[in-house]
Amino acid sequence: MSDHPTRREFLLRIGAASAAAAGVAGVAAWLAGRPGSGAAGPGTRLPDFATAGAGPPLVIARGEDPARLVSAGLEEMGGIGRFVSKGDVVLVKPNAAFDRPPWQGATTHPGVLAAVVAACVRAGAAEVLVTDNPIHAPESAFRKSGLAKAAEDAGGKVLLPAENLFAPIAAPGSLLDGWPALAIPLRRATKLIGIAPVKDHNLARASLGMKNLYGLLGGPRNRLHQRLDEAIAALGAVFRPTLSILDGVRILTRNGPTGGSPEDVVPGNVLAFGTDPVAADAFGATLLRLDPAALPWLELAEARGLGTADFRSLSPKEIDA
Repeated sequence: MSDHPTRREFLLRIGAASAAAAGVAGVAAWLAGRPGSGAAGPGTRLPDFATAGAGPPLVIARGEDPARLVSAGLEEMGGIGRFVSKGDVVLVKPNAAFDRPPWQGATTHPGVLAAVVAACVRAGAAEVLVTDNPIHAPESAFRKSGLAKAAEDAGGKVLLPAENLFAPIAAPGSLLDGWPALAIPLRRATKLIGIAPVKDHNLARASLGMKNLYGLLGGPRNRLHQRLDEAIAALGAVFRPTLSILDGVRILTRNGPTGGSPEDVVPGNVLAFGTDPVAADAFGATLLRLDPAALPWLELAEARGLGTADFRSLSPKEIDA
């Protein structure tokens, strides 16, 4: 359409905008009205999605094929059935924060997301919802990162953030108490899986699994930067994933969290799977050549009882996929 639309073009634009608004309202009503969703009002208490189950707490899979890495890593963790059962509604949280192509390493690798979604579908999940609250325009970020197509082709449903999907959450004693989050889909879900790219971060030094949960928040999130270490530990306590996956297929080693140059990215060819999010992030720090002790939020998360920063004490299983 031109910059100076005809009357017909103007009407088409109005119609498209109305349809989009109706679609957002429809998705919110669908999520809120489904059985088990619960009410999402002020101070919504979120489910605890964490599970231990029978199997190792941390697995490290190395290889060049993202799909094979996902398959082998999940199998070593005890199989996808350890985390997803028939009829589950699985909320998958990749990092789609930026309008960037996959090669820049600023977002989750689409091949990893596709393989995780497909595994959940094969496990009998009733629905696999994929969401994030990007910093850039959500539709463009999901599209350019390749994550929208990856999710949908694998059988998932992408939920773009809309105002009526957010509600204040209950987190007593935390700086996140009363903060708006994607409470509607979180209350709808029965399982939560995070898939975080391993990357440098200009403020936190590293962006890993717990930092990835930042994308479940709404509101003026930049205010949390003043207490970022505390905020990351609080994210780990409030949003308790069923499974944390670190995506080190590509590693953004500098100029994070957005990157921009091919020289910023190195091949890592590794995924880490953990039911201990602190241990998973501590391992992820080493992929960035950081001592986990140099990340204050790991110590804070450990003090909250969320896991151990001494990931080696868990005797993680390492496999070649």
